[in-house]
Amino acid sequence: MDDEIDTRDCNGAPLQDGDSVTLIKDLKVKGTSVTLKRGTMIKNIRLTLSAEEIECNAEKVKGLVLKTCFLKKA
Repeated sequence: MDDEIDTRDCNGAPLQDGDSVTLIKDLKVKGTSVTLKRGTMIKNIRLTLSAEEIECNAEKVKGLVLKTCFLKKA
């Protein structure tokens, strides 16, 4: 059986560990006063056990989990 999780961005492009992605929408980060702006480049993503989420570090926010529906592969 194939245990690989098929994680894709908003356009259907496959994502892998270490990829760079761009935000397609302004996102307010819960628990902080930070808003990640549309077009922000996020490098070196890490895939999670969920096909709809990735982990990353962005600007001032470390250990961030983002939904793939707000991401576009760079």
